Amino acid sequence: MTTSRFEAQHARDDAVLVRTAQGGEQSAFTRLYERYAPFIHGVLLARVAPGDVDDLVQDVFLTAWKNLGNLRDPAAFGGWLSMIARNRAADLHRRDVQSVELPADLQAPGSTAAQTEARAVLDTIRSLPAAYRETLILRLVEGMTGPEIAERTGLTAASVRVNLHRGMKLLREKLHV
Repeated sequence: MTTSRFEAQHARDDAVLVRTAQGGEQSAFTRLYERYAPFIHGVLLARVAPGDVDDLVQDVFLTAWKNLGNLRDPAAFGGWLSMIARNRAADLHRRDVQSVELPADLQAPGSTAAQTEARAVLDTIRSLPAAYRETLILRLVEGMTGPEIAERTGLTAASVRVNLHRGMKLLREKLHV
């Protein structure tokens, strides 16, 4: 698991927004949501089925809003939020869900070949080691740059480059590209 840490100015900006939101200003929390929603979406997409991600993103932010008063260090909001997201993903996996395997050639109404292919690629990314999965999702799906990924995940820029490079190599091998 990656420990999330953020640039000093980013953390200071978060702290101001968190304190304002703790004081009851909903627009400050809205700004935090806008700032972190793509990141949290990527963190969750690397861990759970795409159909569960949007609901979990909302759940993560609802949990954060309800527990914002318990956050001891407002500058640690990003790391705290990513921890909530990872815990929610783990909780989802712990549920006892019965599933039935459907035929591989069965398509959902309205789905296109491109959507089917995108789901297959996403499933392949999700099968990669965790070190590569999250950085690839944040880059390829959420459109974050290497430096943005480094800032949000707490990894160094060099580690992000290595993870992206190795992850893309594994992805190409698995997709036979």
